[in-house]
Amino acid sequence: MTAVTIKRVVRETPDIYTLYLPAVTGAHPGQYVMVWIPGIDEVPMSLSTIGSPSSITVRVVGDATRALSQLGKGDKVGVRGPFGNSYTLKGRRPLLVGGGTGIASLAPLAEEMAAKGVKPTLLIGAHSRDQLLFKDRLSRLLGPRLMVSTDDGSEGYHGYASNYTAELMAKTKFDHAYVCGPEIMAAKIWAEAERLGVPVQASLERLCKCAVGLCGSCAIGPYRVCRDGPVFNSAKLREVVADFGKRRMDASGRMIRVDH
Repeated sequence: MTAVTIKRVVRETPDIYTLYLPAVTGAHPGQYVMVWIPGIDEVPMSLSTIGSPSSITVRVVGDATRALSQLGKGDKVGVRGPFGNSYTLKGRRPLLVGGGTGIASLAPLAEEMAAKGVKPTLLIGAHSRDQLLFKDRLSRLLGPRLMVSTDDGSEGYHGYASNYTAELMAKTKFDHAYVCGPEIMAAKIWAEAERLGVPVQASLERLCKCAVGLCGSCAIGPYRVCRDGPVFNSAKLREVVADFGKRRMDASGRMIRVDH
């Protein structure tokens, strides 16, 4: 673990913050770091910016994320990583779908694609307009290829991102899909993509404690999300279909239902 000094904090939405950190060496889109808040906890966080500086993007949902959101420039956190695998660039007509803070994992991928001459179609899904994350950043990058959906209809498509994705895939022949966000959303998109024969890479979230595959808290089927993921392709998703979008472990090791 390395102690690093926060360079800047940006409030993105009423409850989402981006913390800019020194560069995480050797990181690729889709990977994550373990962030330690002294006296509170250590939590996994996707890298929302890769380079110098790097960044993590935090939604306030518990003690650790609340503590992170209250930090400012000059404060210190511990960082381990990067960990896990990364997205693999595939296809010339890719579709990227990010639900909620899932877009944090996909934004660096979209930027890498654009730098390599591939302009993806990207859908940001959120509950409401004030929860849309990185809309300006991605609009500058993608222009009309950026789509928006909100559950309450306050901006863009009125409805779930998974439903809008199904409509987009029915109209446009995408040759690859990338998904990150609530697991139920990802499972629905994968099922539709399977029906259409579109390969998928989905970044999954589980309870990661060790990040090296020892504790088993993040298990899905025979895999450890922390080590074998977080990015799973269609072949691996078929292997874990009994769990994907259905069940996961809680902090005590019990299997519980996956929810939103």
